[in-house]
Amino acid sequence: MPKEGKSVIARLTVKGEHFEALVEPELAWELKSGKEVDFKSLLVSDIVYKDSGKGLKASEESIKKNFGTTDPKEVISQIIKKGDIQLTTDQRREMVENKRKQIVAFIARNCIDPKSGTPHPPLRIENAMANVRVNVDPFRPADEQAQEVIKALRTELPLKVSQAVLTVKLTKEHASRAVNVITKMGSVTRSEWRPDGSWSGEITLPAGMQQAFVDRLNDLTRGSVEINVVKKI
Repeated sequence: MPKEGKSVIARLTVKGEHFEALVEPELAWELKSGKEVDFKSLLVSDIVYKDSGKGLKASEESIKKNFGTTDPKEVISQIIKKGDIQLTTDQRREMVENKRKQIVAFIARNCIDPKSGTPHPPLRIENAMANVRVNVDPFRPADEQAQEVIKALRTELPLKVSQAVLTVKLTKEHASRAVNVITKMGSVTRSEWRPDGSWSGEITLPAGMQQAFVDRLNDLTRGSVEINVVKKI
């Protein structure tokens, strides 16, 4: 569950009666935008209040009358979707900063300096974002905003969205577990399971993630993996 300090109040008034819930802000906005979310992470508590500041709970009778159910998940979903989500200045500032870090991490993973062929350090990306005065929306997905930020940063940084194509060979001892990791880190474009249980394949992933990918597989297999870079595109 999120900590109380990370919560915000979702408010809804129905036929003159006031209802509130304490929720995690980013997930609440995702739910309000029509996305599915993990309710265990969304809810700070499953209590429906009439005044959360005073700790006053809404009565079951009032909840049932106005929502048609007393199921906290359904009631709080309606409060979020139909009502308002209140953010303090500090909460919004913290969410903006967290989203900024996600955007920086995305760019560092997915872009390279075309001159050196290596990723830009995160601090260099952060400084460039400050120079071009990038506005960060705390509620939009980081990868979606990153596409716009990359365009803006090209006046400050040489950036190329690059991908690496690698071949991987795994022994049977580590194949099953390692393939699960591989499919989460990139796109498998060729996969071959051999009769002895070993695996070989080809994967395309952001060039900025190449070293992390190699390190992850070496750690997982204790070095019992063969990885070769086919090309960068």
